[in-house]
Amino acid sequence: MQSTLPIHFAPLQGYTEAIYRQAHARIFGGVESYYTPFVRVEHGEIRKKDMREITLENNRGVQLIPQLIAPDVDKMELIIALFIEKGYKNVDINLGCPFPLLAKRHNGSGMLPYPEEVRELLTAAIKNHPDLQFSVKMRLGWENPEESLALLPLLNELPLTHIIMHPRLGKQQYKGEVDLKGFEAFYNECRHPLIYNGDLLTVEDIQTISERFPRLAGIMIGRGLLANPALALEYQQGHPLSEKDMQERLRLFHADVFAQYGNLLEGGDKQLLTKMKNFWEYLMPDGDRKAKKAIHKSNKLETYQAAVRSLLG
Repeated sequence: MQSTLPIHFAPLQGYTEAIYRQAHARIFGGVESYYTPFVRVEHGEIRKKDMREITLENNRGVQLIPQLIAPDVDKMELIIALFIEKGYKNVDINLGCPFPLLAKRHNGSGMLPYPEEVRELLTAAIKNHPDLQFSVKMRLGWENPEESLALLPLLNELPLTHIIMHPRLGKQQYKGEVDLKGFEAFYNECRHPLIYNGDLLTVEDIQTISERFPRLAGIMIGRGLLANPALALEYQQGHPLSEKDMQERLRLFHADVFAQYGNLLEGGDKQLLTKMKNFWEYLMPDGDRKAKKAIHKSNKLETYQAAVRSLLG
């Protein structure tokens, strides 16, 4: 029987924040490492929220890898300085974000068609910071899969710890099918440990990918874990949670996140309600539709909590 691969929790802006990560690690687990949503420079400085999100005291019990996104070396250096100040030794560089406003400024997957810019960014990171370890999260390209293949000679010669590949194009964003043939072409020539990321919603999905690509170093999951927070645990232990166990963990998970955001947010009930509705956007896609609709329509915390109790039984 094939041994299980390590599962890494993909970063999703607005969802996998420090409060969520800590609660998930405590109540579900099964995840080897959590990646932060990318830290970026805006108007010449790093957002205070991003600084708070990556502090070690806000991520207790979590193996955390901070991620940055930058269109040039100067912005990257500003973010790396923050990571060093916070005590991190591992840094992930985002070459995969498909958000058009960022991509058109050569951030994320928007940089993939420009190999010289990628070379400048990555070689500067490695040369300037020999004490840090760098990985790259990327897509097959912005316009076509040939872009990632054109970058492989550069990537293969750099001392990266690993590469995470989401086999879509940037211009697709999250639409359409993943391109497994494009992934396979990259996989066959990649000399670094390679982690697969994209459209893994069930244990069977993970097993299918790991059997097709037996040299994978790991699996990264984002939306699949937001939908079923037990997915990594169920894969690692080889069987699903009982319905009773799952319901109890979901109750604890929700209560923990609700309480922590209640302590953090200063905008009162309305801000907390908005944040908690976000919590349910992916979670339990097969849950009772009436209760989920009531959650999203609620305009008071009392009606929200009643709808949650109805959903979780």
